[in-house]
Amino acid sequence: MPVRVLLVDDEPLVRAGLRAVLEAQPDIEVVGEAADGAAVIPLVRQVRPDVVAMDVRMPLLDGIEATRALLRTVARPPKILVVTTFENDEYVYEALRAGADGFLLKRARPAEIVHAVRLIAEGESLLFPASVRQLAAEYGDGGGNRAARAALERARLTEREGEVLRLMARGLSNAEIAARLVVGTETVKSHVSAVLAKLGARDRTQAVITAYESGFVAPG
Repeated sequence: MPVRVLLVDDEPLVRAGLRAVLEAQPDIEVVGEAADGAAVIPLVRQVRPDVVAMDVRMPLLDGIEATRALLRTVARPPKILVVTTFENDEYVYEALRAGADGFLLKRARPAEIVHAVRLIAEGESLLFPASVRQLAAEYGDGGGNRAARAALERARLTEREGEVLRLMARGLSNAEIAARLVVGTETVKSHVSAVLAKLGARDRTQAVITAYESGFVAPG
C-alpha cells in the first residue's frame, strides 16, 4: 500500500511543489491539501492519511497547535512531519515537543523530501538526529525539565533499554542498533516498544526528546 500524505501549508506553491515531488513516487500518494491547521482534523478524518506534512507557521492555527489538537482529538492519529523554512527554530522544537514525528526544511532536495516521508511513515529511525540534538541543546532546558525527569524515573528502564534509548537518540535504526548490540532486529523492536511504553512516548522522537530534556542523554 502506498504511503498516504496530507499536505498542510498556507502557500499554494509549496503545496504544489511537495505534491509534484511526492506523486512522482510509486509508493506515495497525496490524498489531500489544506491551507491552514484549522482544517487538519476534519480532513484527517475524511482522507485518513498516514503522514501529515504540515507547515509550522500558518495564519489561523499554526503547526504546533494543530499537532496538539490532532493528537488530542483523533484516536489513531497519523505521523506528523513539520515543514519549516528555518532549521534552528524554536517553533520547530515546540512542534516536536507537541508530538510531531520529525521536521523537513522547505528548501530540501526532492530526494530528501521523499526520504523524510518514507522514514516518518516507517517510524524505525529518527529523522535528522543531529538537528534534533542541536534543537534540544538550545531549547531543551539543559536536562532540567521536571516532567521529563519524572517520566524517566517512573519508567525504570533496564540497562539494556537505556542502551537502546541512547542509540535511538543518536539516530540509529533498529537494524543498526541490532548490529551494535549484537542481537536480532526483533529483539531491538521489543526493546524499543518497551522504552516507548515505559516513557509514555508516542514514538521515537518523543522518547528521544524526553531523554534529552531529562538529562539522560546529553544533546552535545
